[in-house]
Amino acid sequence: MNTPYEIPDLHYQFGETEQHLFPTVLFGKNDIVLVDCGYPGSLFLLEEQLCAHAIDPGALTKLVLTHQDDDHIGAAAEWKERCPDLQILASCAEAPYPSGDRKDLRLQQGEALQPQLPEEQRTFGEQSCERYRNLNTISVAFLLRDGDRFDWGDGCEIIATPGHTPSHISIRSLDNEYMITGDAAVLEGRQPAIANPEFCLDQKEAQHPLERIA
Repeated sequence: MNTPYEIPDLHYQFGETEQHLFPTVLFGKNDIVLVDCGYPGSLFLLEEQLCAHAIDPGALTKLVLTHQDDDHIGAAAEWKERCPDLQILASCAEAPYPSGDRKDLRLQQGEALQPQLPEEQRTFGEQSCERYRNLNTISVAFLLRDGDRFDWGDGCEIIATPGHTPSHISIRSLDNEYMITGDAAVLEGRQPAIANPEFCLDQKEAQHPLERIA
């Protein structure tokens, strides 16, 4: 590969709403690492995008999950079925949620909010909850910790970036070439800002990762 990473573009159409998700592929000496994997049912989209970037989908060795939201972990079980030797990685505190050992925090949030929603929003709210109830579980084989370093993407470091979820992680390149923030941050006017604050489980806590990312 000519570059240490590639960024596929997953395009979704929900009625009149268009959404793009950008998982990342990092290349290491012995690994090809996918970071996040899109909604359930995204296997074909990802395969198509990987091939467009000249990446053999069957060559993936690891899948890193930044956090438990379904647009980041939804296709993990599909990928594990396609590539049985694929290692699933997540932070120590995040791992029990995709595995089903603990109830997904986003589902807990949705169920708690459901009684407070206006009548016209309750159907959508229940559909969102049902989506999480139907997520296929996936066992995490390797636990990541703040400060862990790997040779992926010409060298990178795992950073704890809690707030969006309590155990969210981001990945920064050691030479500051890139930062994979998941849902910890977005750029607004070239400055980091909280991503999707309405979905942030702890907005106060989410301010600290912004300082660290900056």
